Amino acid sequence: MTRSSTDPLYAFDPEIELTLRRIRKNRNTIVNTSSNSDSIQPGQMENNDRTLKELATPDVVYQPWCIQYPQLEPAQTYKLKSSLIHLLPKFHGLAREDPYKHLKEFHVVCSTMRPQGILEDYIKMKAFPFSLDGAAKDCLYLQPALFNTWGDMKRTFLEKFFLASRTTTIRKEICGIRQHTGETLHEY
Repeated sequence: MTRSSTDPLYAFDPEIELTLRRIRKNRNTIVNTSSNSDSIQPGQMENNDRTLKELATPDVVYQPWCIQYPQLEPAQTYKLKSSLIHLLPKFHGLAREDPYKHLKEFHVVCSTMRPQGILEDYIKMKAFPFSLDGAAKDCLYLQPALFNTWGDMKRTFLEKFFLASRTTTIRKEICGIRQHTGETLHEY
């Protein structure tokens, strides 16, 4: 034992393998007697032979996708074209950006690329993640809610990026009109 170590020294065990099996057997019998029939048995559990690095790595397979697209007719298929993706305006989620302006520009681009028989809301839901960048895209993917319609997605986007404080400031500017000295009522 080193001077800096506070762990106690254990006695030498010449039959370490037998001792380990005995401890595991005792532990399994305790677990089996204390568990009820509804609990998960060791045979039902996942393969736990993964390394620590694998356990610490996020598993993208099990992360839920927050967008549920509307169902198309069986004969209909639609793939986003790269030309549409390149035309989309980018929203980064910065304080100086206007989310309403972004949605207007986004609507203009999506309405020009609508093929026959495909709903415009479907195209918007498919294209919207490509119009976001940085913190805005992170917020979209980390949403706990599931988006079923374009309206849900748009409402959540506006709630997130058009802050209540900004709404209050605009409301105060509208309601708090001030007449300056020498200014007549009809001038403002």
